[in-house]
Amino acid sequence: MSEQQASIDASSDASADSRTWWSRAILVGSVVAVVLLPLGALGARFGIWSFQVGFLLLAGAMVLAAIGFVVGIAGLIAAARRNLKADRSAVLLGTAICVLILAVMGLQFYTASTVPPIHDITTDVNDPPAFDKVVALRGEGSNPLDYDPAKLADLQQTAYPWVKPLATQLSPGDALNRAIMVLEHMGLEVVNVDRAAGIVEATATTFWFGFKDDVVVRVRPQGAGALIDVRSVSRVGVSDLGTNARRIGTFIDRFGAA
Repeated sequence: MSEQQASIDASSDASADSRTWWSRAILVGSVVAVVLLPLGALGARFGIWSFQVGFLLLAGAMVLAAIGFVVGIAGLIAAARRNLKADRSAVLLGTAICVLILAVMGLQFYTASTVPPIHDITTDVNDPPAFDKVVALRGEGSNPLDYDPAKLADLQQTAYPWVKPLATQLSPGDALNRAIMVLEHMGLEVVNVDRAAGIVEATATTFWFGFKDDVVVRVRPQGAGALIDVRSVSRVGVSDLGTNARRIGTFIDRFGAA
């Protein structure tokens, strides 16, 4: 190793060693916070712990990020006043990570505040499609499947006025086949097809927490074609952050474009 390279390495080591304990703490805290986000979610998805524990880890990440942001701002001011260059870079990186975490989680909270606290969405609020085989798969502790129009219809129609039945010129049989194809292309697991009843049931699994939402598509004859109704229900949680409505919208769009 050349003397020049050795001098550079020694300078880097000295710079790292010259960091104060508080600048290191801010950086380490931000790294811990950013690790807790996927750890909490993926741990719940793979059954290492419950989703409640996963939420607690997310809450812990947010607390660390909030503390890191406040302390980081103070640290940046202190580093600038004392001309602590090594500390300034560490604190800046840690603070930036904390800001990113707070922004990501803040977006989730904002989304939750803009949609109604419901998790059962259907294109037919007066006669929603009924589940069959899916009922046995939902397990204890899942949200009930009883649909109460008095509580849900107005909230849904105000928030998602575009969630409506889809009319098609396809025959009921062809419409059901297309519904199966669309659900599979959307990445859902088809768990039941009942051609006599004109329904297809499927389950969607979220990437992070592994939450499961159940979907049923009902096909009924209408004139020379068919009428398509869709219902999407989350197994757990009060609010779905608009996921079920978006899923139904995606299904309708893809069904029409298929």
